[in-house]
Amino acid sequence: MSLLRLTYLLLALAGTVLPLRHYLGWLGANGWSVAGLIDAWFVNDAAAGMAWELMIAALALMVWALAETWVRRNWLALLALPATVCIGVSCGLPLYLFLRSGRVG
Repeated sequence: MSLLRLTYLLLALAGTVLPLRHYLGWLGANGWSVAGLIDAWFVNDAAAGMAWELMIAALALMVWALAETWVRRNWLALLALPATVCIGVSCGLPLYLFLRSGRVG
């Protein structure tokens, strides 16, 4: 495995662990309400700006991944879509780059 692919994989792992640590802590303290978590994302203008920024980046990543996967036929790279939706761009983008940089077929 190349250093670049290893870097993508390590970033995907960090992009999973660090956000989930905070999400799970918040959910543990405030109840397992996804609606409550989403409300917390918009608690003030700074948080709302960051939430919109990340949602737009996630949408752009998913459109790019779908379009490129359709051309390259690297279906495994589509694993980045649920990772992006369930965890976030911090996991989905480096995971997609890791999967994209491997051999196809």
